[in-house]
Amino acid sequence: MKQYKIVIADDHPLAREGIRSVLESDESFLIIGEAADGQEALELCKELQPDLLLLDINMPKLNGLEAVRKIRTDYPDIHVVMLTVSDDVKDLFTAIQYGAQGYLLKNMEPDDWLEYLHALLGNESEVSRKIANRLFNRFRVGNTSVDEPSPVSLTPRESEILSRVASGETNKQIAQRLVIAENTVKNHIKNLLEKLQLDNRVQLAAYAVRHGFEIK
Repeated sequence: MKQYKIVIADDHPLAREGIRSVLESDESFLIIGEAADGQEALELCKELQPDLLLLDINMPKLNGLEAVRKIRTDYPDIHVVMLTVSDDVKDLFTAIQYGAQGYLLKNMEPDDWLEYLHALLGNESEVSRKIANRLFNRFRVGNTSVDEPSPVSLTPRESEILSRVASGETNKQIAQRLVIAENTVKNHIKNLLEKLQLDNRVQLAAYAVRHGFEIK
C-alpha cells in the first residue's frame, strides 16, 4: 500500500489536531510535519519534501495564497491543497491560478476529505465526481471579477469533455462514456489546456463552472 507523506499548515493548533485526527484514521496518510505559518510551511517543504501540503489560506507571516505560489514554483512535485472555512469564490480561483491542485472546506465531512485526497493523489482525477459536484456547485454563483482567460470557441466534443472533467470523471470514464479511445480523451484535454491557456484539470473544472458549462 502506498503511503503519502503530508505536511499540515494551519495557524490554529486545534485545527491542526483535528486534521491530523481525520488523516491518521487512514493508513495511506503519514503526517510528517506541522507548520503554524506560511513561512514555516515553506521551510518544511524544503526540508521534508512531502507528497502533499495542506495549506490554510489565512496565516501569519506569509498567507496561504502567497505561500502556494512560492511552493509551486520551487517544489512543483508537491501537491498543494488549500484549506479554508470560507467558500469565497475569489479565494478558490486565486488559489487555483497560483497553482493549487485542490481546495477543501474545513466543514466538509471527514469521509469526503479522505475520498477527495485519495482521488487527487491517485492521479486518476483531480477530484472525485461526488466531491467535484459538491464543491463546484457551491461556487457556481459568485464573484466574476477573478482574472481568467476570456471565453473561447470550443467544438461540441471539447465542450462535452470539459464538462465531464469538471464533474470529476477520469480519462477512462470519459472514454467509456463517449465510446472513444482513452488516448483521444488525453489529446482533447491537452488541446483544451493549450486553447484555454490553463495548466491542469482543476483549472479546467473551474473554467467550466465560471463560464456556465453544464456539469454532468
